[in-house]
Amino acid sequence: MRTSEKWRTYPEDVLPVFVAEMDVPLAGPVVEAVTEALRRGDTGYPSGTGYAEAFADFARKRWDWDGLVPERTTMVADVMEGLLEVLDAVSGRTDAVVVNCPVYPPFYWFVKRTGRTVEEAPFGADGRIDLAALEDAFRRAAARGSRPAFLLCNPHNPTGVVHTADELSAVARLASRHAVRVVADEIFAPVVLPGATFTPYLSVPGAESGFAVMSASKGWNLAGFKAALAVAGPAATHDLARIPDWVKENPGHVGVIAHTAALRDATDWLDAVLAGLDENRRLLAALLREHLPQVRYRPGEGTYLAWLDCRDLGLGDDPAAAFLERGRVALSSGPAFGTGGAGHARFNLATSPALITEAVRRMAAALP
Repeated sequence: MRTSEKWRTYPEDVLPVFVAEMDVPLAGPVVEAVTEALRRGDTGYPSGTGYAEAFADFARKRWDWDGLVPERTTMVADVMEGLLEVLDAVSGRTDAVVVNCPVYPPFYWFVKRTGRTVEEAPFGADGRIDLAALEDAFRRAAARGSRPAFLLCNPHNPTGVVHTADELSAVARLASRHAVRVVADEIFAPVVLPGATFTPYLSVPGAESGFAVMSASKGWNLAGFKAALAVAGPAATHDLARIPDWVKENPGHVGVIAHTAALRDATDWLDAVLAGLDENRRLLAALLREHLPQVRYRPGEGTYLAWLDCRDLGLGDDPAAAFLERGRVALSSGPAFGTGGAGHARFNLATSPALITEAVRRMAAALP
């Protein structure tokens, strides 16, 4: 019986498809590496560059990118902490931070907690970056302070959009024009489904002063093993030095071992999971067409999250509340994702086909 957040937040009669956890057995090499570490009593503080080296090898093989240089990285506890540490290195607490929206709710919560202002740049009607809206947000952010930043989410949570090389290059040009520092959350980078290609932000021209924060946690279902990597572009090395040395000790040592084993020895496992997620993506689309044809769903290119436009169901701004109360199925609440979230809900695909089928059945039963 699992005891994580997904399975303990709601009563037992509620079917959970909200938080970004996967319902999969862990990869064998990860289990073996962690078990061996526990046998040895190797449970101290993290050390060395093994995690960065493993990520660099993975990036070279997976994305044909050799720009992840271990000397331009530092370990951090997790992606959100890493993003905040990088923001402190490149901007001040009174500066503004731009986000594309709708977006992962902690982008708002954590940034505002630091005292910074969030400026939104809504996606276009096609669900992709609206460069005019982004430039307008950059201008507003620059007017608020001298060191604005842009938190880029790629692949994007909750929509599953994977930004193209051309889109990222355009972002880099705009950021340079307005002196905005780009910090990319690339936690879902390993989770790109067939038909799409992931482009690391730091690989595009003009992104040399940017940062990325990466982790194996989403790709291999390792959220309980805290570890992530902050990666500086070649022109941002001096900013990397501003991140305190003690931050490197925040990841769990066993977590680093788990992530390193995943990146080095469990790519076949990842490929099998991606194939299953692709099947689930198609299954959800078919079930919605059959049972909830009013719901608009644009299958994502990455992540294992489905962003459902439920505005035609007549359930108000927060359809997830109605699905929970009437259908006993828990989705993520759309309004929490900022502008563009009203009338939407997020559905986690990383589970069994049987659970997806039952969740859609319950959602349909919740309609008035």
